[in-house]
Amino acid sequence: MTDPVQQAQQIHASLPVIDGHNDLPWALRVRAGSDIDKADPCVALDGYHTDVPRLAKGGVGALFWSVFVPAWDPTPFLTTIEQVDLVHRVTDRCDRLASADSATDVGTARSRGLTASLMGAEGGHSIENSLPALRTLRRLGVRYMTLTHADTLDWADSATDEPRHGGLTAFGEDVVREMNRIGMIIDISHVSADTMRHALAVTDRPLLASHSSAFSIAPHPRNVPDDVLELVRDNDGVVMVNFYPPFVDKAAAEQSLGRFAVARELMATLGDDRAVEAELERMLEADPYPDVTVSDVVDHIEHIAGIAGVGHVGIGSDYDGVDAMPLGLEDVSTYPAITVELLTRGWPEPDIRAVLGENALRVLAANDAG
Repeated sequence: MTDPVQQAQQIHASLPVIDGHNDLPWALRVRAGSDIDKADPCVALDGYHTDVPRLAKGGVGALFWSVFVPAWDPTPFLTTIEQVDLVHRVTDRCDRLASADSATDVGTARSRGLTASLMGAEGGHSIENSLPALRTLRRLGVRYMTLTHADTLDWADSATDEPRHGGLTAFGEDVVREMNRIGMIIDISHVSADTMRHALAVTDRPLLASHSSAFSIAPHPRNVPDDVLELVRDNDGVVMVNFYPPFVDKAAAEQSLGRFAVARELMATLGDDRAVEAELERMLEADPYPDVTVSDVVDHIEHIAGIAGVGHVGIGSDYDGVDAMPLGLEDVSTYPAITVELLTRGWPEPDIRAVLGENALRVLAANDAG
């Protein structure tokens, strides 16, 4: 019998992983002032989850860098463009990264032994209620947009704010249709369950939940309910499992909701991202989340596969965007641990490759034409 660790290493040597969500660009902005001479992702980068050498070790063939901007930013469109520029600067600097804008580009990068560098905007506040701004982000290489982040918008309800619209407004429907037209993937992470359902009813292209897990296992509003998993299956979309303990473990989910309320209050009073991050780190040290393991993450993969099918689940880690990670999944070098767990549970290699990246690649290709 083949050793699962050796088999996982063989699988990951072909760079199968496509991660739907990595927040290194925002971490670089907050901690290093976007100075990539000061914090260079091309080499080992202490204090972060992500750098290029560890991407190689993890067998990452492509990832979506989040060009996140918080909803309280006074100029979210401008700041998003600055984050897009940061991703381009990192990609140009690192020989092992290749700029990508399509499924074909991803395949070309992987064939050259490189990691394809894609982008996703996290939160529709980035477009400032402007379809021309949306189109501009797409022209700059942004391949998906998460319809909301933590706050309800003028046109869409968030999962973690008071609902005002019952899903999308008429303008929100226009945003979804325009994203379909221009080849920008709709991302339903962070939105309310009603917004998920509404977006699925409007879109005519497969969509993503770029970094969300299963609500039935961890009942956090950021996760995807079973009825929506069925709709994602019918849409031929993909739910990409988030590694963050509060989205994986029920007790951690309950614990995190209180911390989220504190974070909102801190941002209102401190108005400084780094100060808020430091305070939340202090809270976590004083009261850590329960231990979460690779097995717990794979439980979500299996649950989503059981409801929606193996073709509709992927990986959206949230590395460098959260304050804790599961044991055994501490950074981007550790994706093979998921493969080992799936092999141990008897998953066949083609299904594992689908989860690791081929499902996400299918959704990317379905939105490439615009």
